[in-house]
Amino acid sequence: MAGSQESHFLALLSRMKYIERWALMRSSRPENLSEHSLEVAAIAHMLCVIGNVRHGRSLDAERAALVAIYHDASEIITGDMPTPVKYHDGRIRDAYRAVERSAEERLLDTLPADLRPAFADVFWPSEDASEDERHLRLLVKAADKISALIKCVDEARAGNAEFSSAERTCRAAVDEMAAELPEVADFVREFLPSYGATLDDLL
Repeated sequence: MAGSQESHFLALLSRMKYIERWALMRSSRPENLSEHSLEVAAIAHMLCVIGNVRHGRSLDAERAALVAIYHDASEIITGDMPTPVKYHDGRIRDAYRAVERSAEERLLDTLPADLRPAFADVFWPSEDASEDERHLRLLVKAADKISALIKCVDEARAGNAEFSSAERTCRAAVDEMAAELPEVADFVREFLPSYGATLDDLL
């Protein structure tokens, strides 16, 4: 009977809350992978809505949120490799991508066979992905970088200078994306300035 075998997939996903990000940095408040993934999902959804409403796109905003939820799922197995290490040179970057892919395959292998294709479609773009799908995934990557910048801004406003270099790097990356993606430019102009404000300021 299909689905009768025990699956560990969701139990593994629930462990995202145990994966701490920014492992080499001193944080004023630790951030876990579960928190990060939710924030990336919300930002990616908003970027797609902006694209649809203002820039003539026909993007599936709910799919973008789903892709974002799973975008770092491999780290349940690998842990979070710090960006300066991951991108130190091409050999490390390529080797880590292979490790990420292997970890994603291992996660998908915990699913019942009949459900696996539906999730593989979320984890990986197909080779013949539409232009909308490619743009959607580009916006998820932008959301990931925006989330990293938000973390840096939060740390700076908490008086933690540990993230000053990371903030410059993340801001430069977001600015570069904003120059190419009008959805990101709109987000940076209208939504990003509020991050780090107090609740009294926001309400």
